[in-house]
Amino acid sequence: MRIGLYPGTFDPITLGHTDIILRACALVDRLVIGVAINADKGPLFTLEERVEMLQEQCGEMAEKTGCEIVVHPFENLLIDCAHDVGAGVIIRGLRAVADFEYEYQMVGMNRQLDDSVETVFLMASAERQAIASKLVKEIARLGGDVSKFVPKRVRTRLLERIG
Repeated sequence: MRIGLYPGTFDPITLGHTDIILRACALVDRLVIGVAINADKGPLFTLEERVEMLQEQCGEMAEKTGCEIVVHPFENLLIDCAHDVGAGVIIRGLRAVADFEYEYQMVGMNRQLDDSVETVFLMASAERQAIASKLVKEIARLGGDVSKFVPKRVRTRLLERIG
């Protein structure tokens, strides 16, 4: 069984994330969505809320693709999380050149820790490439319409949280 790990903070999950999840499902039999517990980023949503939003979205995507999708919180090293879930591949989404520079460094470090775990980069579709959770939260805070950037249920929760 091919197991992939798609890590992130998902604060909140965006349509860019769902695009990458759907693309990753074509490559693996089981996709583990690793929800990072990263207090340094000061997430808007709690870990439990982020996991719940992902589970809501992933159920529909698993049904659509036939891929088993599991949501898995973690706060250890990414490579250790990959070992924990049995992943042979780490899936990373790229939006821009700036993402690639950071991701390139991460791949190098992860290969030093365990070169048996491969990293695969996926680009979101053109209309989803600019979407970033940080920008979505800022647009929502300033009263903008985020319906083009997040799933409907996530939009509702985001607007409730921001007030």
